[in-house]
Amino acid sequence: MDHTFDAPPADRELLDFAVGLATRAGQVSAQGFFGEWGSRRKQDGSEVTEIDLAVEELVRDELARRVPEDAIYGEERGSTAGVSGRRWIIDPINGTTSFTRRWPLFSNDIAYEDEYGPAVGVINMPMSRQMVVAGRGLGCWVLTGESPDLKSGHRAQVTERTSARGARTQALNPAGWPEKLLTALHRQVFLMASMGCIVDLVTGRADAVVIAGPPMGYEDVAPMPVIVSEAGGRVTDLGGGPVLEGDMTVLATNGLLHEAILDLVEGLPRSRDLYALDDGL
Repeated sequence: MDHTFDAPPADRELLDFAVGLATRAGQVSAQGFFGEWGSRRKQDGSEVTEIDLAVEELVRDELARRVPEDAIYGEERGSTAGVSGRRWIIDPINGTTSFTRRWPLFSNDIAYEDEYGPAVGVINMPMSRQMVVAGRGLGCWVLTGESPDLKSGHRAQVTERTSARGARTQALNPAGWPEKLLTALHRQVFLMASMGCIVDLVTGRADAVVIAGPPMGYEDVAPMPVIVSEAGGRVTDLGGGPVLEGDMTVLATNGLLHEAILDLVEGLPRSRDLYALDDGL
């Protein structure tokens, strides 16, 4: 289930709590970015570092103290059952590849789902000290600084661009895109390297974001529905369906461009075999 506007507003106290969680996660990951740590390959071939594990453990410990009846899903430790019907989703370091290469483009992502669906979403970019946080019915906010606080933040707002031609569109994982998808978009929009992804969309630095190639994990997309919707935008998969129920591709836009970009990518393949000489697409 994606963001629902006719559901009751999220709990403001939980929104503040999520901001504090993301802040502490950012402090640990920022310190680790400049330090030394071990890493290994997981079964799926992706990297995990000691910092990923430390950040997830920190968030899990805080959740266990504050909301012990809620379920938890974390990228590194999987699912912990709850009895409340509510769930927290943790991506301790979204962009571990960037982190391990000392590229300051990673984030700490937290989402919260209640019986109505997505209720809270937080994306924290600790190296630029910028956080976007949204609560269902409470708006989307941009927070900055070492100790971000909703009282000192400002409302996030997507752009009002109506023409897809030349629209600033961030491309995430383009190395894994099929040529047809890359070409179709390149002919119409202004494709840009992804720097802040959803953060750049809701702060007006981008008009759209496209994520294709190797599938994202649920933890990667979980904060998106409430953040994008509360900032005035729209998010789906590349087929136009609910992003949390789709194939883990993403199209996030200011809303005004959404149908036009969906038309551009309709029926096109969304991933390629990075190891094949001929992707067969």
